[in-house]
Amino acid sequence: MKYIIANFKMNQTPQETKEYLIRLLPKVEEGKHKLVLCLPATSMGVASFMLNGGEVSIGGQNLCDEEEGKCTGEISGKMLKNAGCEFVIVGHSERRVKFKETARSINKKIKIALKNRLKVILCVGENLAERNTLKMLETLKVQIEEALKGLYENELENIIIAYEPVWAIGSGKVPTNKEIETSVKAIRKVITDDFSAKAGEAITVVYGGSIDAKNAPTINRAKGLNGMLIGGSCLDAGTFATILREV
Repeated sequence: MKYIIANFKMNQTPQETKEYLIRLLPKVEEGKHKLVLCLPATSMGVASFMLNGGEVSIGGQNLCDEEEGKCTGEISGKMLKNAGCEFVIVGHSERRVKFKETARSINKKIKIALKNRLKVILCVGENLAERNTLKMLETLKVQIEEALKGLYENELENIIIAYEPVWAIGSGKVPTNKEIETSVKAIRKVITDDFSAKAGEAITVVYGGSIDAKNAPTINRAKGLNGMLIGGSCLDAGTFATILREV
């Protein structure tokens, strides 16, 4: 079974999410995928009510690097769990760049998420300059090691690593399957070197970046890949249902 993770970003009101789920859920084939919808915080209540503990899981798009207290505008791991979340995205490139998230903050967020029994979708990936200067593998190694610093091997069971090359997100540009496979191997090697060969083989790795209904079946065939993290193409229920059917 593969993971299909949808990142809605800052889109949809609760009412729009309700209408979206009414259109999408009849088209979801139970047991075919592990489907995770990472929704805006304001839509989690209606989604939790409609999904009612079914096979479709809810995820958050971010969490605070503090447990609670003086963090105006933030949302805690405890709050996400209580709102019905099973997953949370950490380290997305948009947050690394736009909100200046640091490696230390990402590491703290992961530990807080795990403490609150949330499964982590850790985003890593190189930018265009790093790709052009052949620093992609070095970038992935640094990002993974900084994010997972201080974790035990058994905690990796609750970590999904999402390879999202920054230059591919929302650009319409997609790496070839060979390039994706090279990155997946590099990610697994980092885990093998830092933890064990068993951990490197077992870690869940998904790809994200400009996935659509046309290229999803091809990307799905990349060796060593355990699924996809989908952005813009998930926002239309019909398009997303087509992707689910095609893969």
